[in-house]
Amino acid sequence: MSIKTFGLMAVDWEERVNFDRLRQERLARIKNLLRESDLGALLCFDMVNVRYITSTHIGTWAMDKVARFCLLPQDDEPINWDFGSAARHHALYCPWLSDGRSRAGISTLRGAMSPEAGRAEAVARKIKIELEERGLEHEPLGVDIVEPPVLFALQAEGIHVVDGQQLMQQARIIKTQDEITLLNTACMMVDAAYEELYRAMRPGMRENECVALVNKVLYELGSEHVEGVNAISGERCNPHPHVYTDRALRPGDPAYFDILHSYMGYRTCYYRTFFIGSASPAQVDAYKRCRDYLDAAIEMIRPGVTTGEVVRIWPKAEEFGFPDEEAAFALQYGHGVGLSIWEKPVFSRLVSLDHPEVIREGMVFALETFWPAADGWSAARIEEQLVVTAGGCEVITRFPAEQPMIAGTAYYTSSGPLSRIRETQSNRNNPGALDRVGAVVDSARGEGARLGI
Repeated sequence: MSIKTFGLMAVDWEERVNFDRLRQERLARIKNLLRESDLGALLCFDMVNVRYITSTHIGTWAMDKVARFCLLPQDDEPINWDFGSAARHHALYCPWLSDGRSRAGISTLRGAMSPEAGRAEAVARKIKIELEERGLEHEPLGVDIVEPPVLFALQAEGIHVVDGQQLMQQARIIKTQDEITLLNTACMMVDAAYEELYRAMRPGMRENECVALVNKVLYELGSEHVEGVNAISGERCNPHPHVYTDRALRPGDPAYFDILHSYMGYRTCYYRTFFIGSASPAQVDAYKRCRDYLDAAIEMIRPGVTTGEVVRIWPKAEEFGFPDEEAAFALQYGHGVGLSIWEKPVFSRLVSLDHPEVIREGMVFALETFWPAADGWSAARIEEQLVVTAGGCEVITRFPAEQPMIAGTAYYTSSGPLSRIRETQSNRNNPGALDRVGAVVDSARGEGARLGI
């Protein structure tokens, strides 16, 4: 398999992403899995699952509202209840939701609406009516995420609610041709963001300025949503805090970033580590250890290998300063990437050794490693996103990461370029300085004695 890179527009003279095929194949996949399950229907509130089933989207502002929902009954088409006027818009512009299947409906807005308003009961009643019309009211209803009042209202209607998350995860674990193209395109956009970031970083630039630059590049390229940018530098690198600040970059700093954004809904999770001006031997060693663990894992990826086999080659938590695997969770890690950044399969010594998952062709996931430097404050963090092919895998994150990358000005001294491998403190870069100072002092004293001073 060769993963192609196209432009960002649709054109008539070249097939790029086929959005009709994307919609049809996603829906067909979850319909088939639902048919094979013991569920009567799926009820989804998670906007990622709603998008997968209905191919509707109303903006990232709604992602945490749990307000819109869709129902997929056995052997039927989905029904979508949407936020106010969005339902009318979808009726006009989403012909795949024809025949009145785009409807207005609203939940409790995470409790913002008074319980006396009866919104939870209204949601439950809508679902009960649809299930009764299809003779499914006594079958288990799979639900992905749900507000407690809505759950209680569904149960009060006599509906047997069960976990629907696993079925949706199974549907999304194998990517279609068009999903892979979109994921590759999203990574291409991050390649560009790292290029600009690498050119811009210098002492005095703050972490939040780095985040702003990445956002600018991605949105100008057409990103739908920049979910987050981890920007971690200097002493903040170890332990990893997972959040950026206004700290200014300094010479000799490590700085690592994770760029998470979506293009047409499809995400990236993409770490890179840089060093500002120079890197110390301890930092270079940490980077090499981090890269070696990552490369060893990538080398193993092919259909039939399990996540348990992969994580077995990674170090135990105790080997890099943590008491157990839960405390070190996500530092040596792998996870599926699709419409969300953490999907199946998961690679972690916390769960994968005892509950391994088989790697299959068409999976897309990220592998990420971490290693603390011997100096006690530096660290390296690298991540690659890849597609599982018939014979192995193809990495789709292309910004260079084979060796430590030094950003910032290359400095020159009277004797030539300043080495890019050096200790952070300049007084540690001059072995023999005391001897040289002593020689200068002795020379001055001799000259003074000669002149009678």
